[in-house]
Amino acid sequence: MLGEDYTLEYLPLFDKELSEAVRYISFELRNPDAAARLVDDVERAITDRLFAPESFEPVQTEKDREHPYYRIAVGNYLVLYCVIGKVMEVRRFVYAPSDWRSMI
Repeated sequence: MLGEDYTLEYLPLFDKELSEAVRYISFELRNPDAAARLVDDVERAITDRLFAPESFEPVQTEKDREHPYYRIAVGNYLVLYCVIGKVMEVRRFVYAPSDWRSMI
């Protein structure tokens, strides 16, 4: 499916989790520059992957899924998405060292 046209959709949960991470980095860690870089890096990684979202290995999960999850590593975080038809649906933004597999 390389080079096909995909559209991009974000689930509200992804937006919430990214916002929480940005807020934590900005205010708790007092590093708004790092938070801004994280947002830029996440946006770049997602748009780069939009060209061929299914050309990467799906995430192995315990549940059988009609639409497998894929992941993008961005620093200490993972962007988790599914491909449904011609839509790359960005679903989760999780801290990589967490038990993120139990979340999907």
